[in-house]
Amino acid sequence: MPISSINPATGETLRTFPALTDAELDERLARAAAALRSWRRVPVRERAACVARAGEILEREKARLGRLMTLEMGKTLKAAIEEAAKCASACRYYAENAERFLSPEVVRDDAEERGEVDFQPLGAVLAVMPWNFPFWQVIRFAAPALCAGNVGLLKHASNVPQCALALEELFRRAGAPDGVFQTLLIGSDRVERVLSDPRVAAATLTGSTPAGSQVAATAGKHIKKTVLELGGSDAFVVMPSADLDRASKVAVQSRMLNNGQSCINAKRFIVHEAVADEFERRLVERVRALRVGDPTSPETDVGPLATAAIAEEVETQVRDSVARGARLLTGGRRMGDRPGNFFEPGVLTAIPKDAPAYREEVFGPVALLFRVPDAAAAVALANDSIFGLGSSVWTHDDAEARRFADEIEAGSVFVNAMVSSDPRFPFGGVKQSGYGRELSAYGLREFVNVKTVRIARAGAGSGAATE
Repeated sequence: MPISSINPATGETLRTFPALTDAELDERLARAAAALRSWRRVPVRERAACVARAGEILEREKARLGRLMTLEMGKTLKAAIEEAAKCASACRYYAENAERFLSPEVVRDDAEERGEVDFQPLGAVLAVMPWNFPFWQVIRFAAPALCAGNVGLLKHASNVPQCALALEELFRRAGAPDGVFQTLLIGSDRVERVLSDPRVAAATLTGSTPAGSQVAATAGKHIKKTVLELGGSDAFVVMPSADLDRASKVAVQSRMLNNGQSCINAKRFIVHEAVADEFERRLVERVRALRVGDPTSPETDVGPLATAAIAEEVETQVRDSVARGARLLTGGRRMGDRPGNFFEPGVLTAIPKDAPAYREEVFGPVALLFRVPDAAAAVALANDSIFGLGSSVWTHDDAEARRFADEIEAGSVFVNAMVSSDPRFPFGGVKQSGYGRELSAYGLREFVNVKTVRIARAGAGSGAATE
C-alpha cells in the first residue's frame, strides 16, 4: 500500500511513496548492521562532529524544513520553524557534551586495580516516531544515539513521509556514513518484523499507549531494550496565590500548542474554587479570541488537526462527554465551513467521571476545566489518571509548591511555568505515559551497554569471587 503525504489544511494529496518491499527492507537492515561495525569504532569526537553539522543544516534551513512540517501535519509555520531551530540546539548540546557523557567513570585506580564503568553502543536502534513533532521527536532520539555509536532506523508516522526522508537526507549531508541513519517507509504492521530481527538491538517509541504496549511486548519477547514516551493528560493546577492573568495566558498557550496535539499539552485545568470563576472567565475569553485558519499565515493561532480521523475522534469525545453531563463553554466542534481538518478550540467543564474527557487523552484543542476545594483535592485529581507525563502548578506559596512537586505522579513538575522539553533535562513519564528517559545524559545512556571493566595490576592479589 502506498504511503501518502496529505495536506491537512486542504485535503490535497501532496505526494505518494511506495512502501519498501521485503527485499528492500532486508537490504536496509543489512546496511545498518554493516554500518554499525565501523561507526561504533569512530571516535566520539568525530561522531559528535557529524551531529553538530546536522544541527548547522537545521539552523540554516529551518524555514524550508519548517514549511515541510506545516504542509504535512498542519502546525503553524512559526511553530514549525521554531521546531527546526530547537532541533538544531539539541544537536549542538549533544555535540558539545557527548564526550563527557560517554567518558569512562573511574571507580577505583590504585596499586591493586583500575576499575571503571564504560558506556558502549548497543547497536541498531529502531525509532517508531509520531507525526506531531515530526523533526523534534526524531532528533531527540537520533542525536544522542548516534553520538553514542549506535545506528538509527526510523519508522516514522505514515502521514509525514517527506519529513522522514528529509531527516535521512539531513544526516547524509552531515557526513554520516551510509547506513548510519536510515528511514524505513513501511506501515505499522511491519514494525514487529523489524524489531524481531536479530540485527536490531533496541527500540524507542513515541506514540499511543496501545502502540507502546505492542512494541514493548515484541521487544520483551526478544529481550530487547525499549524506551516508551506515550500519552499524557497533564494537570495544570491553579491555586489562590497564582497570578491569574499570567496563568490563564500560559494555560491557553500550553493547551493550544501544536494545535492541541502534544503529549505535554496542559489538558486538565484543576482550579481552586476561590479563583475558579475568574480563571474560567479569562480562559474562555482567551480561547474565543484565537484565530483558526491557514497554518502558513502569520495571523493564525491554531491550524488544522493532522488528520480527519483525529478531528472526528476529538469531536466524538466532546459530544459523548456532553451527553453524560459535561458543559461546553465555547467551541469544541469541527468547522465544516471550509476544507481541511479544522476544529474550533473549546472549553469543557462539569465533566463527570464516566465521561470520555475525564479518563481519555483529548488530543486536540479542548481545555478540560475542573474545580477543587483545596490542595489535597487538587493533588488527588491530578493523580486520578492513567497517565503521568508532565504537570504544571501555579502558586506563590513555597510550601504548597513543594508539596505538589513531591506528590504529583508525573515525570516532571513545572511551577509557575509551562511544561516543555529541554535537551539539558531528562524527559519521560510514569504509569501509562511510558518508561525510560529521553534527553540529557540520562537519555544518551538509555541505549548504551553500561559495562564494568576491572583490570588487576601486575602482581596484585585477587580476592575470593562472590556474586
